[in-house]
Amino acid sequence: MAFTASRHPSGVLVVEVEGQLIVGNRQELKATIQQALDHGERKLLIDFAKTGYIDSSGLGALVSISKKVREEGGDLRLSGLNEDLRSLFELTKLDTLFAISDDAAQALAGF
Repeated sequence: MAFTASRHPSGVLVVEVEGQLIVGNRQELKATIQQALDHGERKLLIDFAKTGYIDSSGLGALVSISKKVREEGGDLRLSGLNEDLRSLFELTKLDTLFAISDDAAQALAGF
């Protein structure tokens, strides 16, 4: 599992999640986002194009991250959810909490 953060030319910090977002690595993602917020980042995109699975603790981490970003006056968007992950977000009603785009390019255009 790897998290890769890079700055898009538009000024958005893109965090790519590779593999799975599960109990064993959710704190690493939270720390990555917190570090970005501490460095003044306010436009954040988490790209799940290379992610196959998110467990309940991963979903909880995303909710926590979303709350933190909003408290800091930021904008968080998600992209690249595969069909199973999109269904998971719909079933848990988290699709109403997050701005979700089909791919990173579409999400970046929305900032």
